[in-house]
Amino acid sequence: MPRPLGDAEGERLELPEYYADFPRHFRHAREFWKLERGQVYAEPGDASWEAFNGGDWGESMRLIEERREDLKRYREEVVAGTATRRVRIVSLPPTPYLQWELEVFRVREETGDQIRVLDESAVAPLEDHGLLPDISTMDTDVMYQVVYDEHGVLAYVLRYTDKPLVSRCRDFIADLYHTGEPIASFFEREIAHLPPPQMTGRALPGDYLETTNRPRPSRS
Repeated sequence: MPRPLGDAEGERLELPEYYADFPRHFRHAREFWKLERGQVYAEPGDASWEAFNGGDWGESMRLIEERREDLKRYREEVVAGTATRRVRIVSLPPTPYLQWELEVFRVREETGDQIRVLDESAVAPLEDHGLLPDISTMDTDVMYQVVYDEHGVLAYVLRYTDKPLVSRCRDFIADLYHTGEPIASFFEREIAHLPPPQMTGRALPGDYLETTNRPRPSRS
């Protein structure tokens, strides 16, 4: 089957441009849809991920819980009025990164996010031309495709503004969302009982953002 993006080519945005462009569009959006496919990413600059990366699972979990009130405020002050829905494709057993991220998503869902999970086997028929892209749409006005470096760190973004394309991809994500499982039940069945993941060393050095001259991450 064809990829949702087809042969479309987006406009490349470097991270400072993206971090300025995203909130400018988000503040006017009524709907935000996001699809995440990769199983191993890295999030330098995120305090909980940094603790996880350093092998301190307990501190990482504490920092996620500490974020709860901030997430509530963010939803009330920034997200209010925008319907946000996210689809997370997962493989089982989960990678250490995915196990950490699903802990984050559990709290995000409890503070108002709408997140559904879909096993990668469900999208296998859609991936005969390669893995699905990591994309997000705002209404039918703009879509972002995030691109990562070899370490799984956000490197740059491709922006698309063709309305028929954005609309098609929005509907594609929505179809996956409606067949997915709410994260609460998935988490309780597949993740809650797992022991802390076994780390084999840091995925990245602590100064990765500085040495690669990248800005600290922004919310999405």
